[in-house]
Amino acid sequence: MKSIFKNIVTLALVLTLAVSSLVACGSVKNSHLQSSSNEDAKYEIVCTIFPIYDWVKNIVGDNDNVNVTLLLDQATDLHSFQPTTADIALISGADMFIYVGGESDEWAEDAASEAVNKKQIAVNLMEILDDVVVEEEIKEGMQAEEEDSEEDEVEYDEHVWLSLKNAQTIVSQLTDKISEMDEANQETYVQNGAMYMAQLASLDAEYQAVIDIASQKTLLFGDRFPFRYLVEDYNLDYYAAFVGCSAETEASFETIAFLAEKLKELGLSKVLIIENSDGKIADTVIEQSGTSATKAVLNSMQSVTANDVKDGITYISIMQDNLEVLKEALN
Repeated sequence: MKSIFKNIVTLALVLTLAVSSLVACGSVKNSHLQSSSNEDAKYEIVCTIFPIYDWVKNIVGDNDNVNVTLLLDQATDLHSFQPTTADIALISGADMFIYVGGESDEWAEDAASEAVNKKQIAVNLMEILDDVVVEEEIKEGMQAEEEDSEEDEVEYDEHVWLSLKNAQTIVSQLTDKISEMDEANQETYVQNGAMYMAQLASLDAEYQAVIDIASQKTLLFGDRFPFRYLVEDYNLDYYAAFVGCSAETEASFETIAFLAEKLKELGLSKVLIIENSDGKIADTVIEQSGTSATKAVLNSMQSVTANDVKDGITYISIMQDNLEVLKEALN
């Protein structure tokens, strides 16, 4: 499957190169969400996912000399996204391309390596974080996906944006990269980046304060679990039906029974799910536990749309909402 998809991406890149004489290294008209409508902007930054887009917007500020584009702006999950030829063309001409860098982003690696704009700065978040990146974990009671005998590679958890500590590291590096791209406005970017990192650090401290006084230190998910980096930041324990990148939708009897027993044993008040989940597994876990627990949603930011952004949703506002959910789940 990977080789087939890579061939599709390669074909798209070939088509892009064939029409490169028609595409400037600056602005490329597209239907994706952009931070500025200035077609004469000198620099183009393309971001794959919402958290990256929001971080970059905060660094760039009101500078309409830079267009920032969000590629996955239609609630498309990172794990299932397939770029169009137009997407590849947009990336190819960008001055900066920022992507997560996990297994789901192999297409992005290929796109960056074949960019028409040879001065392009490509930024891989997982390379920035390096030793902080962790392998996916099959925890007790969790339903593992069927093994592919042809795939023996270690899989790393891609959801690095769900850590406020990681966010601070990434924003610091992005500030440097954007300043390198546009040296004339370096002072503005450095100032904006510092202000934004202070907001992230303040929210990180709020999380720690809430968890320090929490009566519970364990979360239970009747769903996928993309919050590995968040729980490790604050030394929380967890149980979940599936790993964060799992494509499974049906939990086994053994997984349901295990989670139901843990829910009852720990006396937890909440079974957590992620946004857009149908909640059926969580409902079954609660029913089987015989407790009065209820469901609550932690937002993993994998379904943010262009309309959500226009309505004022930000990375920090989502993380603030998640903190309120944690307050309830841990008490």
